[in-house]
Amino acid sequence: MTVNQAFADFMQNTVNLDSEVVKAARKSRDNLLDNISEFSEKDGFFNLYSGFNVQFGSFARKTKCRELDDIDMMIGISADGATYTAYREWNDIQITPSITSEAQQNCLDENGYLNSRKVVERFKRQLQNVREYKKSEIKRNHEAVVLNLLSRDWSFDIVPCFHTVKESDGRDYYLIPNGEGHWKKTNPIKDREFVTNQNQLNDGKLLELIRLVKYWNKHSSVVNLPSYLLETLLVNYAQLNNIPEHMNERFKNALEYVRDNIFNPVYDMKRIQGNINNIPLDDKGSFYNAADGVISKSDLAIAWEKDGYDETALQIWHDILGENFPTK
Repeated sequence: MTVNQAFADFMQNTVNLDSEVVKAARKSRDNLLDNISEFSEKDGFFNLYSGFNVQFGSFARKTKCRELDDIDMMIGISADGATYTAYREWNDIQITPSITSEAQQNCLDENGYLNSRKVVERFKRQLQNVREYKKSEIKRNHEAVVLNLLSRDWSFDIVPCFHTVKESDGRDYYLIPNGEGHWKKTNPIKDREFVTNQNQLNDGKLLELIRLVKYWNKHSSVVNLPSYLLETLLVNYAQLNNIPEHMNERFKNALEYVRDNIFNPVYDMKRIQGNINNIPLDDKGSFYNAADGVISKSDLAIAWEKDGYDETALQIWHDILGENFPTK
C-alpha cells in the first residue's frame, strides 16, 4: 500500500462521515423540522417562521469528521412587532417583545425585555412533544436545547432565533441567545458561504483537509482546539496558500500554519465576533509544542516516502494519526 492509498482509505473509512449516516441524519433533521413547524400559537408557543430556519455548524458546512455527534439548527421566530436596539454590543442585544405575542409576553425579564433564557426553557418544554422524543436538556451555556431522539446516535442542538432587517452597515443578522438572558448577533450563512467559496477556489481540497486536521485534533492527547477556531485557521490558511495535491503534505503544511498562528488574534469568518482565539496562554503553548512535534514527524515520513520507504512512512503516519491509519 502506498502512502496516498493509505490516506485515501483512512479518509473514506475513518475520517469522513459515512454516507449512509449522512443520509439518515439529513432525513431525521428534515423530519424534525417538519415536526417543529407544527408547533403553533394555539399551544401558547411562539409564532414560528420556517423561512428564518438555518442549518449551521460543521455538519451544515460539511466539515464534521466521524463520528457524527450533533446537528445544529436555528429555529426562526416571527418578530410580530418585536424590536431591538441595533447600536448595542454585538453580544448584548436587548429585544423589546411583541405586544401581540402571548409567548413573548410570558418570557420577560424584570425590565420588560425578552429573556432569552426563558425562551430557551420554553423551547425545551415544547420539544417534549416531538415524535420519537427521548430527552431534552438546556445546554450548559444556556444558548440552546440539546434534543435526543429515540433510535438516533446523534443529538440536535436547537437554537431559537430572530432575523433582522438590514442595519446601517448594510448587513442583516440573526439574533440568538447569549446565555445571560439577552441576545447576540450571528449569521452562520456567511460562515457556510465563506467555507464553500474557499473550497471551490482550492479545487475541492479544503473540506477533507479540515476534517482530517479536526480528526487529529479530536483524538490528540494534548489540548483540543475549539472546532470553530481550528476551522477558521484552516480557512485562513487556504486563503493564503496553495493547498498541495497529496493529503500528507496538505496535513503537514496546514498544521504548520495553525502552529505559527496559534498565538495571534483570529477573527471569525462572519466578521461579527472579533478575535475568537481566547484559549488560555498555557493551552496555546501546549498546542504549539504538540503540533511542532507532529510536524517534525510528518517531515520525516515524507522524506522516507520520497526515498522509497513507504512502509516506514506508513508506520510514522500511524503513530501520528492513530491505530485506524492503515499500514498495509
